[in-house]
Amino acid sequence: MDDVVIYGRVSTTDQTAENQLMKLKDVIKINNWNLIDTYVDEGISGAKGRDKRPEFDRLCKDMAMKKFNRILVWDISRLGRSLQHLVEFLNEVLAVQCHLYVHQSGLDTSTPSGRMMFQMVGVFAEFERSMISERVKLGLQRVRRNGQKLGRPITVTEDIKTEVRFLLSQGLTYSQITKQIGVPRSTISRINAENVKLIVRL
Repeated sequence: MDDVVIYGRVSTTDQTAENQLMKLKDVIKINNWNLIDTYVDEGISGAKGRDKRPEFDRLCKDMAMKKFNRILVWDISRLGRSLQHLVEFLNEVLAVQCHLYVHQSGLDTSTPSGRMMFQMVGVFAEFERSMISERVKLGLQRVRRNGQKLGRPITVTEDIKTEVRFLLSQGLTYSQITKQIGVPRSTISRINAENVKLIVRL
């Protein structure tokens, strides 16, 4: 019988990991696995490093001590947002003869195809984010070419809103977001308050 653990994470304090845990416990019961511990980081962004996620850090330490041989997570994004971090974590998992089960993707790294798919999911996640960011930058360039100033209220497309909300969810400040994608702080504030007026269309 496999000794397994669950890792759950939510980005904001008003969210709960309870649904993630409930579904994963059902999987454990169906497979007759032995649940020995549960690790949950609440109100912590997936972009944060291991040192900022205490339960993830505890998970990694226990994994190194080989206290279990399988980790269950609800979705790959619960582990992290960076492809580099995901691949590094997978390598650590495999190095101690542990396996990873990702419920939403149906991935199981105990199989060669599962290990391959894990990396592919990470690649596509990063590619999607890069595409959103690129569309935002192109849209802002068009706004500038049309003579509009970014320091006053501008049109906000769904791509821009999606990118801003994503960066906010990762814990970036208004100033950091402005520096990264060029959207003014006032616009970020309106997006965050969900009271945005669309003036410019990309």
